[in-house]
Amino acid sequence: MNKYIIVGIILVALVALLATNKKLVETLKNIYKIEELRKRILFTLGLLLIYRLGSFVTLPGINHAALAEWTNSFANDGSLMGLLNIFSGGAFSQASIFALGVMPYITASIIIQLLGIMVPYFRKMQREGESGRRKMNQWTRFLTIAVLLLQAPAYLETQIPEAAIVAGNGFIVTSTIILIAGTMFIMWLGEKITDKGIGNGVSLIIMIGILARLPQSFLQEVLFQTGAQGSIIMLIIELVFLALVFMLAIAIVQAVRKIPVQYAKRIVGNKQYGGVRQYIPLKLNAANVMPIIFAQALMFIPGLIWGGQWLDVTSFWYNFTLVVLVVAFTYFYTAIIVNPQMMADDMKRNGGFIPGVKPGKSTVTYIDDIMTRITLPGSIFLAIITILPAIAMTIGISQGFAYFFGGTSLLIMVGVVLDTLKQIESYLLMRHYDGLMKTGRIQGRY
Repeated sequence: MNKYIIVGIILVALVALLATNKKLVETLKNIYKIEELRKRILFTLGLLLIYRLGSFVTLPGINHAALAEWTNSFANDGSLMGLLNIFSGGAFSQASIFALGVMPYITASIIIQLLGIMVPYFRKMQREGESGRRKMNQWTRFLTIAVLLLQAPAYLETQIPEAAIVAGNGFIVTSTIILIAGTMFIMWLGEKITDKGIGNGVSLIIMIGILARLPQSFLQEVLFQTGAQGSIIMLIIELVFLALVFMLAIAIVQAVRKIPVQYAKRIVGNKQYGGVRQYIPLKLNAANVMPIIFAQALMFIPGLIWGGQWLDVTSFWYNFTLVVLVVAFTYFYTAIIVNPQMMADDMKRNGGFIPGVKPGKSTVTYIDDIMTRITLPGSIFLAIITILPAIAMTIGISQGFAYFFGGTSLLIMVGVVLDTLKQIESYLLMRHYDGLMKTGRIQGRY
């Protein structure tokens, strides 16, 4: 009984802290007063609720007892399947109609991005503005279906064959159609949230899937630390450490290196254009979470070949190799998405130049050198965040709760929350209300 009393005290303290925060209460009132913002938030919450309800709808023909046994084998580990399960909010391990989540769409998006760098046809579409964006989105949808046609049967044949009541081609075909329809429906929900809701729909869906595991993991950790083998002091230290990790992640996500750009003066009729100084913001972590996803996907291979410590996410060699891969992929992915040549061409076309740097090749070299320098600390910070869950597990934090101390889950949550808050803040500032921060607007994201 003492455990539940302590949990209740913690929850009451959190509610009291929020209720006594006058700034927060006033901001919530202002948000409610703005009709358009209120409708968008309610619309977003409604579609996210539909997504979560669908995550509990199991595929037809599944033996739930066998499914539960299979789920316990990987649901909380650090394997690629565990990562997919986190992104889908547990739907992957529950053989839900949303089991594959939005990962096929993300895979297709990455492929289209790479094609935009290597294939002239897709590179041309990237430069066509809104029409080119619509074409690339259409290509991404078609490629998502192609990825699903490969992933869905593989998931059904290799992951849950024992859980099927009547295995066979009929089960594979019907379940594949349902899984494809489920992923496409999630994509539709994401697009509707982006258009008529608040925030980026696909990113919010991924974040909700991750957050769905937080209450249970936190409650288990509280019950353990308040039990006979735990320590309340250790629980307090964990929460302080978690707050510091979130602060570090926010700093990494928002950190930018601003390059000054001067635009030449132009006189058109009686008006003067240009002559002002602006900045190109180069992000410290331009690659975001993609290096972690690539690295964790590759770490699945040594475990299949050698096994042993390569399957132990807390072992030294596993984490050392993971750090090396994250740093390497950070440089690789940054080189793909940040194009100094395109930046230099755009500046030259609009009459801009970097003070003290010649236009053309010198500008390209200058931007490339800066990106190389700032990517190093960004990749190191990213690698540290990647192995923080393993460090947390080593010092005694439960596996489920440890995954919120770093890795892909942490960066996605921080990035999505910041972007969503920025949109909400823009609505408040347009209506002449105060922003979300006491010291001014949320800074650092461009």
